[in-house]
Amino acid sequence: MIVAVLLIYLVIIIAVATVIDARHVRFYMSGSDNVTQEYGTTFKDPGIYAVSTGKLFGEGNRQLEIKTEGTVNTEALGSYTIKYGVRYLFRDYSTERHVNVVDTQPPVIELKHKEGYEASWMTGYVEEGYTASDNCDGDLTAKVIRAENEDKIIYTVTDSSGNTATAEREIQYIKTEPRIVLYGDENMVVTASAGFTDPGYSATDGAGDDLTQLVQVDSNVVAYLAGDYRIVYTITNELGNSVSAVRNVTVIPANRPDVVTPDTKTIYLTFDDGPGPYTGKLLDVLAKYNVKATFFVTAANPKYYDMIAREVNEGHSVGVHTYSHNYKSIYSSEEAFFEDFYAMQDVIYEQTGCYTNLYRFPGGSSNTVSSFNPGIMSRLTKALTDMGYKYFDWNVSSGDAGETTRTNVVVDNIEAGCRGMKASVVLQHDIKDFSVNAVESVIIWGLQNGYTFRALDMTSPDAHHGVNN
Repeated sequence: MIVAVLLIYLVIIIAVATVIDARHVRFYMSGSDNVTQEYGTTFKDPGIYAVSTGKLFGEGNRQLEIKTEGTVNTEALGSYTIKYGVRYLFRDYSTERHVNVVDTQPPVIELKHKEGYEASWMTGYVEEGYTASDNCDGDLTAKVIRAENEDKIIYTVTDSSGNTATAEREIQYIKTEPRIVLYGDENMVVTASAGFTDPGYSATDGAGDDLTQLVQVDSNVVAYLAGDYRIVYTITNELGNSVSAVRNVTVIPANRPDVVTPDTKTIYLTFDDGPGPYTGKLLDVLAKYNVKATFFVTAANPKYYDMIAREVNEGHSVGVHTYSHNYKSIYSSEEAFFEDFYAMQDVIYEQTGCYTNLYRFPGGSSNTVSSFNPGIMSRLTKALTDMGYKYFDWNVSSGDAGETTRTNVVVDNIEAGCRGMKASVVLQHDIKDFSVNAVESVIIWGLQNGYTFRALDMTSPDAHHGVNN
Protein backbone atom coordinates (compact mmCIF):
# COMPACT_ATOMS: atom_id res chain seq x y z
CA MET A 1 0.00 0.00 0.00
CA ILE A 2 2.77 2.40 0.97
CA VAL A 3 4.76 1.55 -2.20
CA ALA A 4 1.78 2.30 -4.36
CA VAL A 5 1.34 5.64 -2.68
CA LEU A 6 5.02 6.48 -3.22
CA LEU A 7 4.77 5.59 -6.87
CA ILE A 8 1.82 7.85 -7.25
CA TYR A 9 3.73 10.68 -5.60
CA LEU A 10 6.72 10.02 -7.89
CA VAL A 11 4.61 10.14 -11.01
CA ILE A 12 3.02 13.35 -9.79
CA ILE A 13 6.48 14.88 -9.15
CA ILE A 14 7.77 13.84 -12.59
CA ALA A 15 4.65 15.17 -14.22
CA VAL A 16 5.06 18.48 -12.42
CA ALA A 17 8.75 18.64 -13.38
CA THR A 18 8.26 17.81 -17.04
CA VAL A 19 5.03 19.58 -17.73
CA ILE A 20 4.71 22.42 -15.30
CA ASP A 21 8.46 23.10 -14.64
CA ALA A 22 9.52 22.02 -18.19
CA ARG A 23 12.57 20.34 -16.67
CA HIS A 24 15.35 19.61 -19.14
CA VAL A 25 19.15 19.42 -19.49
CA ARG A 26 21.46 22.34 -20.17
CA PHE A 27 25.07 21.86 -21.40
CA TYR A 28 27.89 24.26 -20.54
CA MET A 29 30.77 23.85 -23.05
CA SER A 30 34.19 25.39 -22.47
CA GLY A 31 35.77 26.79 -25.59
CA SER A 32 34.16 26.73 -29.01
CA ASP A 33 31.98 24.04 -30.45
CA ASN A 34 34.19 24.34 -33.60
CA VAL A 35 37.84 23.82 -32.74
CA THR A 36 40.84 24.08 -35.05
CA GLN A 37 43.63 21.76 -34.01
CA GLU A 38 47.16 21.83 -35.46
CA TYR A 39 48.37 18.64 -37.06
CA GLY A 40 50.64 16.56 -34.85
CA THR A 41 49.72 18.30 -31.59
CA THR A 42 47.89 16.74 -28.62
CA PHE A 43 44.18 17.38 -28.49
CA LYS A 44 42.72 18.11 -25.05
CA ASP A 45 39.01 18.56 -24.69
CA PRO A 46 38.35 22.07 -23.32
CA GLY A 47 35.69 20.64 -21.00
CA ILE A 48 31.88 20.42 -20.66
CA TYR A 49 29.28 19.85 -17.92
CA ALA A 50 25.49 19.50 -17.80
CA VAL A 51 22.82 20.41 -15.25
CA SER A 52 19.07 20.21 -15.12
CA THR A 53 17.02 23.35 -15.36
CA GLY A 54 13.36 24.37 -15.39
CA LYS A 55 10.89 27.25 -15.21
CA LEU A 56 9.83 26.87 -11.60
CA PHE A 57 12.85 25.52 -9.80
CA GLY A 58 15.72 26.85 -11.91
CA GLU A 59 19.01 25.03 -12.37
CA GLY A 60 19.95 22.13 -10.26
CA ASN A 61 23.16 22.14 -8.25
CA ARG A 62 24.25 18.69 -9.24
CA GLN A 63 26.20 18.10 -12.45
CA LEU A 64 24.73 15.35 -14.50
CA GLU A 65 26.73 12.40 -15.77
CA ILE A 66 27.89 12.91 -19.39
CA LYS A 67 28.78 10.11 -21.79
CA THR A 68 31.30 11.12 -24.49
CA GLU A 69 31.53 9.51 -27.96
CA GLY A 70 34.19 10.14 -30.67
CA THR A 71 37.95 10.69 -30.85
CA VAL A 72 40.32 13.11 -32.56
CA ASN A 73 43.37 11.81 -34.49
CA THR A 74 45.77 14.71 -34.83
CA GLU A 75 48.06 12.60 -37.05
CA ALA A 76 45.49 12.71 -39.84
CA LEU A 77 44.07 15.83 -41.40
CA GLY A 78 40.30 16.05 -41.40
CA SER A 79 37.14 16.90 -39.45
CA TYR A 80 36.14 15.02 -36.30
CA THR A 81 32.97 15.10 -34.13
CA ILE A 82 32.78 14.57 -30.36
CA LYS A 83 29.27 13.85 -29.10
CA TYR A 84 28.23 14.50 -25.47
CA GLY A 85 25.07 12.74 -24.15
CA VAL A 86 22.95 12.86 -20.91
CA ARG A 87 20.02 10.61 -19.87
CA TYR A 88 17.61 12.62 -17.67
CA LEU A 89 14.01 11.92 -16.64
CA PHE A 90 13.80 9.13 -19.15
CA ARG A 91 14.87 11.38 -22.00
CA ASP A 92 18.16 11.68 -23.93
CA TYR A 93 19.92 15.03 -24.40
CA SER A 94 23.07 15.64 -26.48
CA THR A 95 25.38 18.25 -28.03
CA GLU A 96 28.47 18.12 -30.29
CA ARG A 97 31.87 19.66 -30.63
CA HIS A 98 33.56 19.71 -34.10
CA VAL A 99 37.34 19.51 -34.32
CA ASN A 100 39.20 20.31 -37.56
CA VAL A 101 42.75 18.96 -37.70
CA VAL A 102 44.71 21.24 -40.03
CA ASP A 103 48.31 21.85 -41.15
CA THR A 104 49.33 25.49 -41.08
CA GLN A 105 53.06 24.95 -40.66
CA PRO A 106 55.21 25.58 -43.78
CA PRO A 107 57.82 23.03 -44.87
CA VAL A 108 61.46 23.48 -43.92
CA ILE A 109 64.14 23.93 -46.62
CA GLU A 110 67.74 23.24 -45.66
CA LEU A 111 70.54 24.35 -48.01
CA LYS A 112 73.75 22.32 -48.12
CA HIS A 113 77.16 23.91 -48.43
CA LYS A 114 80.51 22.55 -49.62
CA GLU A 115 83.45 23.99 -47.81
CA GLY A 116 85.49 26.32 -50.00
CA TYR A 117 83.22 25.99 -53.05
CA GLU A 118 83.04 29.04 -55.33
CA ALA A 119 81.14 29.29 -58.61
CA SER A 120 83.07 30.22 -61.76
CA TRP A 121 82.17 32.37 -64.79
CA MET A 122 82.54 29.38 -67.07
CA THR A 123 80.44 26.77 -65.34
CA GLY A 124 78.08 29.01 -63.42
CA TYR A 125 76.82 27.74 -60.11
CA VAL A 126 76.84 23.97 -59.57
CA GLU A 127 74.15 23.06 -57.07
CA GLU A 128 75.57 22.03 -53.69
CA GLY A 129 72.35 20.36 -52.65
CA TYR A 130 69.27 20.98 -50.55
CA THR A 131 66.47 19.13 -48.74
CA ALA A 132 62.86 19.99 -47.99
CA SER A 133 60.67 18.34 -45.35
CA ASP A 134 57.21 18.90 -43.96
CA ASN A 135 55.72 17.80 -40.64
CA CYS A 136 52.71 16.41 -42.47
CA ASP A 137 53.91 15.44 -45.99
CA GLY A 138 57.39 14.26 -45.07
CA ASP A 139 60.16 14.57 -47.69
CA LEU A 140 59.33 17.27 -50.27
CA THR A 141 62.82 17.62 -51.79
CA ALA A 142 61.64 16.45 -55.21
CA LYS A 143 58.99 19.18 -55.27
CA VAL A 144 61.35 22.09 -54.69
CA ILE A 145 61.22 24.70 -57.45
CA ARG A 146 64.57 26.31 -58.11
CA ALA A 147 64.84 29.76 -59.75
CA GLU A 148 68.38 30.90 -60.55
CA ASN A 149 69.58 34.32 -61.64
CA GLU A 150 73.06 35.77 -61.84
CA ASP A 151 73.71 36.25 -58.15
CA LYS A 152 71.19 34.21 -56.21
CA ILE A 153 68.96 31.14 -56.22
CA ILE A 154 65.46 31.07 -54.77
CA TYR A 155 64.16 27.68 -53.60
CA THR A 156 60.38 27.32 -53.16
CA VAL A 157 58.25 24.39 -52.03
CA THR A 158 54.55 24.08 -51.18
CA ASP A 159 52.99 21.29 -49.11
CA SER A 160 49.65 19.59 -49.75
CA SER A 161 47.90 22.06 -47.43
CA GLY A 162 49.12 25.03 -49.47
CA ASN A 163 51.79 26.18 -47.03
CA THR A 164 54.78 27.61 -48.87
CA ALA A 165 58.38 27.89 -47.76
CA THR A 166 61.25 29.73 -49.47
CA ALA A 167 64.98 29.85 -49.02
CA GLU A 168 67.58 32.01 -50.72
CA ARG A 169 71.18 31.23 -51.57
CA GLU A 170 73.60 33.99 -52.53
CA ILE A 171 76.18 32.87 -55.07
CA GLN A 172 79.82 33.88 -54.84
CA TYR A 173 81.47 33.85 -58.27
CA ILE A 174 84.97 33.86 -59.64
CA LYS A 175 83.77 36.47 -62.09
CA THR A 176 86.90 36.99 -64.16
CA GLU A 177 85.97 36.35 -67.80
CA PRO A 178 88.09 33.97 -69.88
CA ARG A 179 90.72 35.48 -72.12
CA ILE A 180 91.10 34.39 -75.73
CA VAL A 181 94.55 35.00 -77.19
CA LEU A 182 94.99 34.95 -80.97
CA TYR A 183 98.31 33.75 -82.34
CA GLY A 184 99.59 35.65 -85.34
CA ASP A 185 98.02 38.90 -86.54
CA GLU A 186 94.48 39.95 -85.77
CA ASN A 187 94.36 41.50 -89.24
CA MET A 188 95.78 39.14 -91.84
CA VAL A 189 96.39 39.55 -95.57
CA VAL A 190 96.85 36.27 -97.43
CA THR A 191 97.07 35.28 -101.06
CA ALA A 192 94.22 33.24 -102.50
CA SER A 193 94.97 29.53 -102.19
CA ALA A 194 93.34 26.16 -101.74
CA GLY A 195 92.94 26.59 -98.00
CA PHE A 196 93.47 28.96 -95.08
CA THR A 197 95.53 27.87 -92.09
CA ASP A 198 94.49 29.54 -88.88
CA PRO A 199 97.59 30.66 -86.91
CA GLY A 200 95.87 29.36 -83.78
CA TYR A 201 94.56 30.59 -80.45
CA SER A 202 94.37 29.74 -76.77
CA ALA A 203 92.00 30.51 -73.92
CA THR A 204 92.30 30.54 -70.12
CA ASP A 205 89.91 31.41 -67.32
CA GLY A 206 90.41 33.62 -64.29
CA ALA A 207 91.94 30.73 -62.35
CA GLY A 208 94.43 30.01 -65.13
CA ASP A 209 92.72 26.84 -66.34
CA ASP A 210 93.11 25.99 -70.04
CA LEU A 211 89.79 26.47 -71.88
CA THR A 212 91.14 26.25 -75.43
CA GLN A 213 89.10 23.14 -76.22
CA LEU A 214 85.90 25.02 -75.41
CA VAL A 215 86.46 27.75 -78.02
CA GLN A 216 83.95 27.71 -80.88
CA VAL A 217 85.32 29.02 -84.19
CA ASP A 218 83.00 30.61 -86.73
CA SER A 219 84.81 31.36 -89.96
CA ASN A 220 83.50 32.52 -93.33
CA VAL A 221 86.94 32.56 -94.96
CA VAL A 222 86.88 31.28 -98.54
CA ALA A 223 90.59 30.94 -99.13
CA TYR A 224 90.39 30.68 -102.90
CA LEU A 225 88.27 33.82 -103.43
CA ALA A 226 89.62 37.33 -102.97
CA GLY A 227 87.61 39.27 -100.41
CA ASP A 228 87.33 40.38 -96.79
CA TYR A 229 86.43 37.77 -94.18
CA ARG A 230 86.05 37.36 -90.41
CA ILE A 231 86.84 34.59 -87.97
CA VAL A 232 85.06 34.82 -84.62
CA TYR A 233 86.38 32.82 -81.66
CA THR A 234 83.83 32.44 -78.85
CA ILE A 235 83.54 30.85 -75.44
CA THR A 236 80.01 30.61 -74.04
CA ASN A 237 79.32 29.70 -70.43
CA GLU A 238 76.42 27.72 -69.05
CA LEU A 239 74.46 30.89 -68.35
CA GLY A 240 74.64 31.87 -72.03
CA ASN A 241 77.20 34.66 -71.56
CA SER A 242 79.92 34.86 -74.20
CA VAL A 243 83.44 36.17 -74.66
CA SER A 244 84.74 36.60 -78.20
CA ALA A 245 87.80 37.58 -80.19
CA VAL A 246 87.84 38.47 -83.89
CA ARG A 247 90.41 37.98 -86.62
CA ASN A 248 89.98 39.84 -89.92
CA VAL A 249 91.31 38.08 -93.00
CA THR A 250 91.76 39.75 -96.36
CA VAL A 251 92.32 37.35 -99.26
CA ILE A 252 94.05 39.01 -102.22
CA PRO A 253 94.50 37.61 -105.72
CA ALA A 254 97.80 35.93 -106.48
CA ASN A 255 100.22 37.80 -108.70
CA ARG A 256 100.37 36.57 -112.28
CA PRO A 257 102.71 37.56 -115.09
CA ASP A 258 101.50 39.86 -117.83
CA VAL A 259 100.22 38.37 -121.05
CA VAL A 260 102.74 38.52 -123.90
CA THR A 261 101.28 38.76 -127.36
CA PRO A 262 103.38 36.71 -129.79
CA ASP A 263 105.04 38.72 -132.55
CA THR A 264 104.39 36.03 -135.15
CA LYS A 265 101.43 33.90 -136.09
CA THR A 266 101.33 31.24 -133.39
CA ILE A 267 99.56 27.92 -133.06
CA TYR A 268 99.16 26.38 -129.61
CA LEU A 269 98.36 22.70 -130.08
CA THR A 270 96.54 21.40 -127.00
CA PHE A 271 95.47 17.84 -126.24
CA ASP A 272 92.86 16.80 -123.70
CA ASP A 273 91.95 13.56 -121.90
CA GLY A 274 95.34 11.83 -122.15
CA PRO A 275 97.70 10.30 -121.63
CA GLY A 276 96.54 7.28 -123.54
CA PRO A 277 97.72 4.61 -126.00
CA TYR A 278 98.46 7.15 -128.77
CA THR A 279 100.29 9.74 -126.66
CA GLY A 280 103.70 8.18 -127.28
CA LYS A 281 103.18 8.26 -131.04
CA LEU A 282 102.11 11.91 -130.80
CA LEU A 283 105.21 12.80 -128.81
CA ASP A 284 107.36 11.15 -131.48
CA VAL A 285 105.79 13.36 -134.17
CA LEU A 286 106.24 16.51 -132.10
CA ALA A 287 109.87 15.61 -131.43
CA LYS A 288 110.47 15.01 -135.12
CA TYR A 289 109.59 18.63 -135.91
CA ASN A 290 110.75 20.09 -132.58
CA VAL A 291 107.21 21.37 -131.95
CA LYS A 292 106.07 22.06 -128.43
CA ALA A 293 102.47 21.47 -127.38
CA THR A 294 100.29 21.45 -124.26
CA PHE A 295 98.67 18.43 -122.61
CA PHE A 296 95.68 18.81 -120.30
CA VAL A 297 95.85 15.48 -118.58
CA THR A 298 93.48 13.14 -116.71
CA ALA A 299 93.78 10.03 -114.56
CA ALA A 300 91.69 7.88 -116.88
CA ASN A 301 94.56 5.60 -117.99
CA PRO A 302 97.01 4.96 -115.12
CA LYS A 303 99.14 2.59 -117.24
CA TYR A 304 100.18 5.62 -119.33
CA TYR A 305 101.01 7.98 -116.44
CA ASP A 306 104.68 7.80 -117.44
CA MET A 307 103.80 9.76 -120.56
CA ILE A 308 103.21 12.81 -118.35
CA ALA A 309 106.84 12.73 -117.27
CA ARG A 310 107.95 12.35 -120.89
CA GLU A 311 105.80 15.33 -121.93
CA VAL A 312 107.52 17.56 -119.39
CA ASN A 313 110.97 16.17 -120.07
CA GLU A 314 110.59 16.91 -123.78
CA GLY A 315 109.67 20.54 -123.16
CA HIS A 316 105.90 20.39 -123.46
CA SER A 317 103.48 22.05 -121.06
CA VAL A 318 101.24 19.97 -118.82
CA GLY A 319 98.05 21.28 -117.27
CA VAL A 320 95.28 19.81 -115.14
CA HIS A 321 92.17 18.77 -117.00
CA THR A 322 90.42 16.50 -114.49
CA TYR A 323 91.03 13.45 -112.37
CA SER A 324 87.65 11.80 -112.90
CA HIS A 325 86.02 13.64 -115.83
CA ASN A 326 82.70 13.12 -114.04
CA TYR A 327 80.77 16.33 -114.65
CA LYS A 328 78.10 15.61 -112.02
CA SER A 329 80.75 15.11 -109.38
CA ILE A 330 83.22 17.81 -110.40
CA TYR A 331 80.65 20.58 -110.64
CA SER A 332 78.54 19.55 -107.65
CA SER A 333 80.36 22.04 -105.39
CA GLU A 334 83.55 24.03 -105.02
CA GLU A 335 84.80 21.46 -102.53
CA ALA A 336 84.21 18.61 -105.00
CA PHE A 337 85.87 20.57 -107.79
CA PHE A 338 89.04 21.23 -105.83
CA GLU A 339 89.16 17.66 -104.56
CA ASP A 340 89.25 16.52 -108.17
CA PHE A 341 91.69 19.29 -109.14
CA TYR A 342 94.23 18.49 -106.45
CA ALA A 343 93.95 14.75 -106.99
CA MET A 344 95.16 15.33 -110.54
CA GLN A 345 97.83 17.74 -109.33
CA ASP A 346 99.15 14.94 -107.13
CA VAL A 347 99.39 12.60 -110.11
CA ILE A 348 101.31 15.25 -112.06
CA TYR A 349 103.63 15.85 -109.11
CA GLU A 350 104.32 12.14 -108.72
CA GLN A 351 105.38 11.95 -112.38
CA THR A 352 107.21 15.26 -112.77
CA GLY A 353 108.24 16.47 -109.31
CA CYS A 354 106.33 19.73 -109.73
CA TYR A 355 102.80 21.07 -109.85
CA THR A 356 101.26 22.95 -112.75
CA ASN A 357 99.46 26.29 -112.84
CA LEU A 358 97.64 25.59 -116.13
CA TYR A 359 94.09 24.28 -116.31
CA ARG A 360 91.30 23.46 -118.73
CA PHE A 361 87.75 22.97 -117.46
CA PRO A 362 86.04 19.74 -118.48
CA GLY A 363 83.61 20.90 -121.14
CA GLY A 364 85.27 24.33 -121.22
CA SER A 365 84.45 27.34 -119.07
CA SER A 366 81.38 27.96 -121.24
CA ASN A 367 79.83 24.56 -120.52
CA THR A 368 76.18 24.30 -119.53
CA VAL A 369 76.41 20.72 -118.34
CA SER A 370 77.12 22.28 -114.93
CA SER A 371 73.83 24.21 -114.92
CA PHE A 372 72.43 21.86 -112.27
CA ASN A 373 74.56 23.96 -109.90
CA PRO A 374 73.69 27.57 -110.82
CA GLY A 375 76.65 29.95 -110.94
CA ILE A 376 79.32 27.32 -110.30
CA MET A 377 81.36 28.21 -113.40
CA SER A 378 81.36 31.92 -112.57
CA ARG A 379 82.63 31.12 -109.10
CA LEU A 380 85.24 28.60 -110.24
CA THR A 381 86.73 30.78 -113.00
CA LYS A 382 87.16 33.59 -110.48
CA ALA A 383 88.56 31.23 -107.84
CA LEU A 384 91.22 29.76 -110.12
CA THR A 385 92.19 33.22 -111.34
CA ASP A 386 92.43 34.60 -107.78
CA MET A 387 94.59 31.62 -106.80
CA GLY A 388 97.10 32.38 -109.54
CA TYR A 389 96.17 29.62 -111.96
CA LYS A 390 95.53 30.25 -115.62
CA TYR A 391 92.75 28.41 -117.41
CA PHE A 392 92.49 28.03 -121.16
CA ASP A 393 89.58 27.26 -123.41
CA TRP A 394 90.22 27.21 -127.21
CA ASN A 395 89.45 29.29 -130.23
CA VAL A 396 90.03 26.56 -132.83
CA SER A 397 88.26 23.18 -132.65
CA SER A 398 89.51 20.14 -134.51
CA GLY A 399 86.08 18.57 -134.42
CA ASP A 400 87.43 15.36 -132.92
CA ALA A 401 85.09 15.58 -129.91
CA GLY A 402 82.16 14.17 -131.86
CA GLU A 403 81.87 16.07 -135.12
CA THR A 404 84.11 13.73 -137.13
CA THR A 405 86.27 10.61 -136.94
CA ARG A 406 88.18 11.29 -140.13
CA THR A 407 91.76 12.48 -140.05
CA ASN A 408 91.50 14.65 -143.16
CA VAL A 409 88.50 16.49 -141.72
CA VAL A 410 90.44 17.16 -138.51
CA VAL A 411 93.29 18.62 -140.60
CA ASP A 412 90.90 20.77 -142.62
CA ASN A 413 89.14 22.04 -139.46
CA ILE A 414 92.40 23.08 -137.83
CA GLU A 415 93.80 24.76 -140.93
CA ALA A 416 90.54 26.62 -141.54
CA GLY A 417 90.35 27.72 -137.90
CA CYS A 418 93.92 29.00 -137.76
CA ARG A 419 93.80 31.05 -140.96
CA GLY A 420 93.74 34.73 -140.16
CA MET A 421 94.34 34.17 -136.42
CA LYS A 422 97.33 35.72 -134.66
CA ALA A 423 97.14 33.25 -131.76
CA SER A 424 95.31 29.96 -132.30
CA VAL A 425 94.60 27.65 -129.36
CA VAL A 426 93.63 24.35 -130.95
CA LEU A 427 91.55 21.71 -129.18
CA GLN A 428 92.39 18.05 -129.85
CA HIS A 429 92.30 14.77 -127.93
CA ASP A 430 95.34 12.51 -127.83
CA ILE A 431 93.21 9.51 -126.86
CA LYS A 432 91.85 9.46 -130.44
CA ASP A 433 94.13 7.94 -133.04
CA PHE A 434 92.53 9.67 -136.03
CA SER A 435 93.15 13.04 -134.38
CA VAL A 436 96.76 12.15 -133.48
CA ASN A 437 97.26 11.05 -137.11
CA ALA A 438 96.35 14.57 -138.25
CA VAL A 439 99.06 16.33 -136.25
CA GLU A 440 101.97 15.83 -138.67
CA SER A 441 99.97 17.31 -141.56
CA VAL A 442 98.96 20.29 -139.43
CA ILE A 443 102.59 20.91 -138.41
CA ILE A 444 103.80 20.76 -142.01
CA TRP A 445 101.05 23.11 -143.14
CA GLY A 446 101.75 25.52 -140.32
CA LEU A 447 105.48 25.66 -140.89
CA GLN A 448 104.97 26.14 -144.61
CA ASN A 449 102.60 29.04 -143.95
CA GLY A 450 104.75 30.98 -141.48
CA TYR A 451 103.27 29.75 -138.19
CA THR A 452 105.22 29.18 -134.99
CA PHE A 453 104.20 26.35 -132.69
CA ARG A 454 104.44 26.97 -128.96
CA ALA A 455 103.35 25.44 -125.67
CA LEU A 456 101.04 27.42 -123.44
CA ASP A 457 102.39 29.11 -120.33
CA MET A 458 101.30 31.81 -117.87
CA THR A 459 102.19 34.59 -120.35
CA SER A 460 100.24 33.09 -123.27
CA PRO A 461 97.25 34.99 -124.65
CA ASP A 462 93.95 34.13 -123.00
CA ALA A 463 91.55 31.90 -124.87
CA HIS A 464 88.42 32.27 -122.78
CA HIS A 465 84.89 31.47 -123.74
CA GLY A 466 81.98 33.42 -122.35
CA VAL A 467 80.89 31.84 -119.08
CA ASN A 468 77.28 30.64 -119.39
CA ASN A 469 76.72 29.52 -115.82
